[in-house]
Amino acid sequence: MSSALEIKVSRVASLVGDLRSASNKSITHRALILAAMARPGSKSVVRNPLRADDTHATAKILEQLGAIVEMEPDRILITAPPGLKNPEQNLDCENSGTTMRLLAGVLASTPGLEATLVGDESLSKRPMKRIVEPLRLMGAQIEGDTAPLRISGQKLRAIDYESPVASAQVKTCLLLAGANATGTTRLTEPHLSRDHTERMMTSLGVQMKCKDATVVMAGGQSWGGFEINVPVDISSAAFFLCAAAMVSGARVTLRDVGVNPTRSGVLDALTAAGATVREIARRNEGGEPVADLLIEGGNPLRAFDVSGALVPRLIDEIPVLAVLATQCDGVTTFRDASELRVKESDRIATVAAGLRDMGAQFETFDDGLAVHGPVQLRGARIDAKNDHRIAMAFAVAGLVADSPTTITNAESVRSSYPDFESDLMSIAVY
Repeated sequence: MSSALEIKVSRVASLVGDLRSASNKSITHRALILAAMARPGSKSVVRNPLRADDTHATAKILEQLGAIVEMEPDRILITAPPGLKNPEQNLDCENSGTTMRLLAGVLASTPGLEATLVGDESLSKRPMKRIVEPLRLMGAQIEGDTAPLRISGQKLRAIDYESPVASAQVKTCLLLAGANATGTTRLTEPHLSRDHTERMMTSLGVQMKCKDATVVMAGGQSWGGFEINVPVDISSAAFFLCAAAMVSGARVTLRDVGVNPTRSGVLDALTAAGATVREIARRNEGGEPVADLLIEGGNPLRAFDVSGALVPRLIDEIPVLAVLATQCDGVTTFRDASELRVKESDRIATVAAGLRDMGAQFETFDDGLAVHGPVQLRGARIDAKNDHRIAMAFAVAGLVADSPTTITNAESVRSSYPDFESDLMSIAVY
């Protein structure tokens, strides 16, 4: 883990600016892995990748497995190996659940491969049984339901699987395993999770059928090298969108944001709260819809509700939406979000602790929380519990607090958005 980081934020008069926030972490991970899984010797180019601890962990592991990974300032070049090789050391996923869950599917479906996936203290507590169980049904040999995962690669058989959770990481793990398996993989989720993997694999020529929350894919398919431009992650843009919505006179344009409908629930929530967000220059890049987003502050904000099928479309944005809710008139509820309990921290508990320290009124439930507003937040010292989304959400809260706010244990921001603090300060008007 990187050295300790504190983020210090003061109340702003306004927010004005034009910026390209952090690139999409999910798409970067998937692009790197699919490039390494391409036909032997294939060369791929990933432009505008997220350069952060989590994606670096994936790149380092792919090198250990035999891929050639060349880091350049604005792109990563990957040459697929003749075949994945046995690593000489454990494969360190650091704090990246995406790295561990996706690569487990690749390793488990590579006959003869012997590897162990490990992670930091936080990742070692996160649930891996959700991928291990279906992989074992496919014939995988995996020891451990949490990290470390000791994997002996096998020739897998496809399964028809109904996932108990709507999780893009589970889905992608099984699709990556299914690409190497015998037979046809069929996966159904309770609600449709983000579909970056389906879009990317389809753009590479992989044949699959997607309907509602079910995806069907025949095994034994392969693909060649490719080039991809990674859009901005709407989860990163969400911090600036919520901040601008809360600050009178704000006018912020966010460039090149991925607005994939399985990820854009935060835009629905902002609209429900009365904020005005406009899409400009919508286009398609690599199978993903992309647009510039303009948001202006000053609208009266009202309470909104998040539950059901909307939750998978904005699960990562709930911490900052809870901050937004403190400035909305009425009681905003977040339900059906028990997944927040098993993120980098128990996000229901850590959001509640931060809101309490800043003087907000709320109730918590097993699967969410209710936030009362509007309230004048007070400056505080917030413990982010090494959870990047908690750190960034409460930095946003500090912009409207009555005195300075300091967020401690915030070094995990480097895992997804290393330039967050400098980007935030670049649009702040005092």
